[in-house]
Amino acid sequence: MKHFISILLLGLLLFSCGTNKNVTENSDDLPENAVRIANDSLEYEIIIIEPGFDIYLATIAKPANFYSQSYYENKNRFYVTEWNQRHRQPFQYNPSIYENEIDYDYTVDYGLDVNYKLYNYFKFIEYKYNQRFF
Repeated sequence: MKHFISILLLGLLLFSCGTNKNVTENSDDLPENAVRIANDSLEYEIIIIEPGFDIYLATIAKPANFYSQSYYENKNRFYVTEWNQRHRQPFQYNPSIYENEIDYDYTVDYGLDVNYKLYNYFKFIEYKYNQRFF
């Protein structure tokens, strides 16, 4: 069964599990500077349209193999939980940053690339908006 999930994160972050699209990071189907995160075998996809995130990944983020997949998964569990709590408290946290809830299933093996880029999206939010999750 295929699932559809959408998330808006300051501008637009689309996290969907759905039809398997043949899209690449440089595809004309994506807006300029969009970053595609996907595990095609699971049919999960995240498209992040956030000014500067693509540059952050290329210049500031550590390489994907710097940490293990389990490290990224553990960090993402924490980040997603904290993100969703902040999303539910729009009077305490900036609702333009935490626009929508993230549906991250801890029992699904999204793979290294998805976990790496999701982890770095949270690091980017910390960097760009001076947010601290820890």
